[in-house]
Amino acid sequence: MDEKDKDLKYYAKVHSIESFGTVDGPGIRFVLFLQGCHLQCKYCHNRDTWDINGGTYKSLNEIFEKILKYKNYICPNGGVTITGGEPLLQVKFLIELFTKLKNENIHTCIDTSGMVALTDDIKKVLSLTDLVLLDIKHIDDEKCKKLTGISNKLELAFAKYLSENNIKMWIRQVLIPGYTDDENDLLKLKDFLSSLKTIEKVELLPYHDMGKYKWKKLGLKYELDDVRNATSDDISRAKSILER
Repeated sequence: MDEKDKDLKYYAKVHSIESFGTVDGPGIRFVLFLQGCHLQCKYCHNRDTWDINGGTYKSLNEIFEKILKYKNYICPNGGVTITGGEPLLQVKFLIELFTKLKNENIHTCIDTSGMVALTDDIKKVLSLTDLVLLDIKHIDDEKCKKLTGISNKLELAFAKYLSENNIKMWIRQVLIPGYTDDENDLLKLKDFLSSLKTIEKVELLPYHDMGKYKWKKLGLKYELDDVRNATSDDISRAKSILER
């Protein structure tokens, strides 16, 4: 079958697979990295996932059967996490996959920026999702645009939708010195998060430049070349602000 003729309900553009993940949700996770992202985050450590024309097509059945081989390892305390890239760009495939996973009582999780419109398809896949790892890029809209190329309005609306529809979420924000560590911004983030009722955890992820080599391998300028890695002291300070 020619690639352009593939039914995108039954095929996904896949970047990579991790069969024994421990940091992308509770328990041991089967982690599927989907190809393609519409953001342009300056700190992205998976720059090679942006191009939707990259990666490899894999069928729904191929992926599902592979997951079932690991079911005894990931259940009952773990499950399947879909990340990327931005996994919700391939929402029709996710609906089909999550429907099959729910029939097998396998915990489903999506790692997303939430920077998508709340279409019927998005709402459908969220109804099949047990947990959302929501990456809040920046609470300030203008700073978010400079950091990612996109406004934060969609992701904040996305977070409110999760809360209003009783969908559990872990909030994540990458703490980047000089970009996301401003005290006033962290206080605004605290105020916003306090309005949400289904947050189970808030994670501040220290910025690191370990993905810089991927930019350079692609012949691209890494825009945060002069930004230092975040330290444990940076994280402690930010946590203290959020916990005030």
